[in-house]
Amino acid sequence: MFDLINTNKRLMQGILAVILLPFAFFGIDSYFRNSDNVQGLATVGDYSISQREFNDALRERQEAIQRMLNGRADAALLDNPELRFAVLDGLIRQHLLTNQALRSGMIVSDRQLQGMISDLPVFQDEGKFSFVRYEQFLKSQGMTPAMFETRLRYDLMRQQSDAAYSDSVFIPRTVAERLLRLSEQQREVSQFMVAPEKFMAQVKLEADAAKKHYDGRQEEFRIPEQARVEYVTLSAESLASQIQVTPAEVEKYYEGHRAQYEVKETRQASHILISFDSGASTEARQKAHAKAEEIYGQLKRDPGKFAELAKNHSQDPGSAANGGDLGLFGRGSMVKPFDDAVFQMIVGDISAPVESQYGYHIIRLTAIKPGQLKGLDEVRGQIEAELKKQLAGRKFAETAENFNNVVFEQSESLKPAADLAKTGIQKSGWITREHADDARLNNPKLLQAIFSEDVLKNKRNTEAVEVAPGVLLAARVIEHKPAVVQPFSDVSAAIVKKLTQQQAGQLAIQDGRDKLEKLKQGKDAQVTWGAPQLVSRIEPKGMSEPVLRQVFKADAGKLPAYTGVDDPRGGFALLKVSRIVEPEKAAADKQKALTEGLQQILGQEGMSAYVTSLRQKADVKISKELLEKK
Repeated sequence: MFDLINTNKRLMQGILAVILLPFAFFGIDSYFRNSDNVQGLATVGDYSISQREFNDALRERQEAIQRMLNGRADAALLDNPELRFAVLDGLIRQHLLTNQALRSGMIVSDRQLQGMISDLPVFQDEGKFSFVRYEQFLKSQGMTPAMFETRLRYDLMRQQSDAAYSDSVFIPRTVAERLLRLSEQQREVSQFMVAPEKFMAQVKLEADAAKKHYDGRQEEFRIPEQARVEYVTLSAESLASQIQVTPAEVEKYYEGHRAQYEVKETRQASHILISFDSGASTEARQKAHAKAEEIYGQLKRDPGKFAELAKNHSQDPGSAANGGDLGLFGRGSMVKPFDDAVFQMIVGDISAPVESQYGYHIIRLTAIKPGQLKGLDEVRGQIEAELKKQLAGRKFAETAENFNNVVFEQSESLKPAADLAKTGIQKSGWITREHADDARLNNPKLLQAIFSEDVLKNKRNTEAVEVAPGVLLAARVIEHKPAVVQPFSDVSAAIVKKLTQQQAGQLAIQDGRDKLEKLKQGKDAQVTWGAPQLVSRIEPKGMSEPVLRQVFKADAGKLPAYTGVDDPRGGFALLKVSRIVEPEKAAADKQKALTEGLQQILGQEGMSAYVTSLRQKADVKISKELLEKK
């Protein structure tokens, strides 16, 4: 079952990334029934999802969205009911699958886990696993190795469940071939557009048509209520830029965290592996040992043949081609018997066969890179940034309450709040109850506060609203425009043009349908066809989707075939299919890609049904009040 993961390392990359697509959740409203006694944010059977676990998952998703949008994510995108439900639903799904995997006896061995971690590029330096980079990455994420490895182990177990469904899907070869032929089939098409512009002069509107339209659709001409505001922000990031760290503070931190900057000793070794299966018989093990001893004897006579013998005899496909070279690794990176042996050797030593669960290893130690402590000057910038971040976080927590109080208690002006935050007062463009062009202001809670009676009529500051993680913003209205319906005199010309175009479009569609009927009857429809072009479902060559779909719906039993469709851009598209070009036999790689794509889609459907069944069996409850709490 684990073969899928071993052969497709890209699955592992997805574990370290937060996917933007929301999880599909089923009947979320049903979770709220009888949820008064929910312990924590939600319960999945006996497991309680805490507010902290949810907040961590939400923050990870928000940070992923920010990374994907280069930090320009709209505040409304970062915290809305849909996102919160999706994040919680993802946690519920994870716990359902993990519980089922554990009950099914599914495991991920230490060796498999270790292999996947060492293969991840994020933990590699010059193509080799780096324990230093591993530690640094985990520290940057606020995780210990044990936390990360437990989380990764569960992720891999869930991947096995996904793989079980995708691997079980069978796509008949004839089905894949048929779908591929359909997708690559080409049709030679000529077009003639019956455009509305040709009928504009024929349109005669009633004298009061525009006024009737205006009177019956007042909302269409309403300019929404608008306001301009001035605002002040308090953020941990801005506070960090105001903080100065002294050399003494840097040195004190360095001395107190020396282990954090210690680069542990690493060793480079090569090996020749003579393997045996975990369930191998005593005879098979003895045979493998005899072969390992024979190779070891050759090496004692001629150590220089190590690389050659590794290429010819080692049964480790990952290193044999490189003469057995395993690169640099730290203590604990290899299985224990191997690890114990290699860290007792001196450079140039070749060990007698060492037995592990994978077979017999003949090891040559080629290099030792001693452990060392990074100098203070080397990490000074890193420490300064970390100290500023820590101090800014504490200062933000301390200042946030004062900021709230000042905004509320001195509600006639934002200057005291700006003085406290040590930032300037900024001004916005026109905003509405639903939208602001400035992402910082485009927060539903803030917009609601701006257009509240207390802020608009009583000329008070808004409350301080958290518009993004670690960012508080307070605003004050400086100009307000009530909603107003544009006068008929201002919009009458636009209404006349719109109604004329609509009627001209209807005349064009009717004329196009009449012409199509004549063509089908073999009559002259006075159509000047455009130049023919070959199109396919995967190469539409500029055709709109409705037009392309109609081209391939046309009955090609007798050519030329005529068809037509209302064009989404207006008017009617007449189409003549004059030739069918069937594709040559599909290349094996294309058929394989299509088959794998279909397997993935059907596997996902099967997995969704499986998760739904687990939900129905589990006692899943959610505290709606806690979920909606910011």
